[in-house]
Amino acid sequence: MAKKNIFADAFGTPYFLKRFVIFILGMVSYRRFNGFNKLKISGTEYIKDLPDSNVLFVSNHQTYFADVAAMYHVFFAVNNGYMNTIKNPVYLLNPKVDFYYVAAEETMNKGLLSKFFKLAGAVTVKRTWRAQGQNVNRMVDLKEVDNIMKALDNGWVITFPQGTTSAFAQGRKGTAKLVKQQRPIVVPIKINGFRRAFDKKGLKIKVTGVKPTMEFKPPLDIDYDKENAQEILDKIMIAIEQTQDFNVLYEYEEELKAKREEQQSEVNN
Repeated sequence: MAKKNIFADAFGTPYFLKRFVIFILGMVSYRRFNGFNKLKISGTEYIKDLPDSNVLFVSNHQTYFADVAAMYHVFFAVNNGYMNTIKNPVYLLNPKVDFYYVAAEETMNKGLLSKFFKLAGAVTVKRTWRAQGQNVNRMVDLKEVDNIMKALDNGWVITFPQGTTSAFAQGRKGTAKLVKQQRPIVVPIKINGFRRAFDKKGLKIKVTGVKPTMEFKPPLDIDYDKENAQEILDKIMIAIEQTQDFNVLYEYEEELKAKREEQQSEVNN
C-alpha cells in the first residue's frame, strides 16, 4: 500500500486545494440535484460503514460530469451522517478527500473547466478501443492501472465499466481484471434519469422537474481466487442492470433490424 501523506492525496494534489475545488464545484452544482431536479437516493446504508480504502464503486454512466458530481454530493453527505439525502450542503465543508473517479483522458483535457474537475480527484486513462471519435486498438497502459490501484490503496474509487455513456454497452474486462488483482470491496451503483435531465456533458440542464435516481446496492460477493475476470464482469453488469436482459427495447430493436435486413434482401434480389 502506498504511504499516505497528511498534506496531499495519492497523486500529490494538496488537500487544501482539493477541498477548495470540491466546495466550489459542490456549491455550483448543488441546485442541479436538489432544486431544478430532485435526486432520489436509496441504499446508502450499504456504504456508511465501509473501510476508508480499497473500495471500488461500479456504475452505469449517462453523462460526462453530472453523474460523478451527484455521487460526490451523496458520498460526502453520508460521510457526515446524512443518509439518502443531500438536503444539507454543509457536508461540503467536510468532504472525503481521498476520493477518486476514473475518467477518459481525452475528456478531462478538453477545456479549462474539465481540468478544474480533474483536480477534484480524476484518475485519467486512455481508452484502448476508442479515441477522438474513432475506433482504435491499443495496449493497456500499465502505469494507468497502477494509478487506479494507488487510488484504491488510499481511498475510494468510482469507475464506469462500460467506458461510455451509451446504455447497455458491453462492459470492459479491464475493470474485472483490476478487481481480481486488487481485491477491493465492490459496490454497484445504478443511476437513471441523468440523461433526460442533463446534456451529454452533464453541464447544461435540459429539463427541470426530473427526479434522477441513484441506487446503491450491497457489496458484491466475489470469490477472488476461483472466479475469472469474465465471471466477475458478468456479476458487475447484472448488478448495475446493463445486460440486455434489462433492455426492455432489445427484442423490439432486434425485430426491426431483422425486418430491415429482410427488406434489403428482397430489394437486392
